Amino acid sequence: MSPTSPFAPLQNDTFIRACLRQATPYTPVWLMRQAGRYLPEYRATRALAGSFMGLATNTDYATEVTLQPLERYPLDAAILFSDILTVPDAMGLGLSFALGEGPKFAHTVRDEAAVAKLQVPDMNKLRYVFDAVTSIRKALNGRVPLIGFSGSPWTLACYMVEGAGSDDYRRVKTMLYQRPDLMHKMLQINADTVAAYLNCQIEAGAQAVMIFDSWGGVLADGAFQQFSLAYTARVLAQVKKEHAGVRIPRIVFTKGGGLWLEAMAGLDCDVLGLDWTVNLGKARALVGESRLGADSLANPKALQGNIDPNVLFANPGQIEAEVARVLDSFGTPHQAPATHPQATGPTHIFNLGHGISQYTPPENVAVLVDAVHALSRQSRLQT
Repeated sequence: MSPTSPFAPLQNDTFIRACLRQATPYTPVWLMRQAGRYLPEYRATRALAGSFMGLATNTDYATEVTLQPLERYPLDAAILFSDILTVPDAMGLGLSFALGEGPKFAHTVRDEAAVAKLQVPDMNKLRYVFDAVTSIRKALNGRVPLIGFSGSPWTLACYMVEGAGSDDYRRVKTMLYQRPDLMHKMLQINADTVAAYLNCQIEAGAQAVMIFDSWGGVLADGAFQQFSLAYTARVLAQVKKEHAGVRIPRIVFTKGGGLWLEAMAGLDCDVLGLDWTVNLGKARALVGESRLGADSLANPKALQGNIDPNVLFANPGQIEAEVARVLDSFGTPHQAPATHPQATGPTHIFNLGHGISQYTPPENVAVLVDAVHALSRQSRLQT
């Protein structure tokens, strides 16, 4: 540990370097929902905790389940074990999880009176999250970086209005079209809350942060830009780019957002996450390469993704073939010349196109992680 930091120095910075479009010896990999129900050890810890919130609000349990996948697999990053809905819970909406069911809120935000009550909550209500971040960071002991996260303002609004998950987003879209003034007010409060929340995670020890715009893709063209993208941008305008003199990469993932990659290129973030519907090579050409001239791209992005999570139900040979296909789709990542080791260029962080399924065989995850590391090392040696 350095005199200025309470944490051990980072031993594996491959993920951070890839986020910042710096050369890496192989393509780093981590998985959305990597700490979760597909692991028997997670299910055992959850049973001890008694409930999902019992798990998420207990520092020791949250630390334990965050580290569980790292004990099994040589992943290149850890992600905080928590839930995007802790934020509206802190706003007083009363979050609960029933075993085998999705999240539910005791109170919803569907009218003018409910919107008028909303305000950025006291961050001390989320102290359990920040305590978990610090505990996890210390437990990692520099092994790999820790990613903090939040839901996007729009995704949080979906749950806040619907009261739970939704098939048709009827209630939230009714508000959007019928009372856009109320929707904008809610989204402003959500954005300012998310920014404060992520900054507290960074101060607690998160070394990168990610915004999950899980439901951005359900919006119509035009509505996405106005009600999702604009408020993600509002968050990023307030989130720290560095802390204690160290860069903090910011990642944005919009499920179903492939249609709007060019618009997302303007976001002030380092990495764009992609779902499995997007061609990585085309995305790289669109937002991952520096361009000069009339169509110049001032802020090219690293790309994260994007294998279909259901590939993990195939046999090992097919998993390896699909890993190779995704790596080939991106193409050769940036490799810095010896004369300019800090030069930047197109980089790729391997991930799923969405969260891992709870039914995934754990041994298949090992196949995927090992294949990413081996094949990406091999391809760099050949160029």
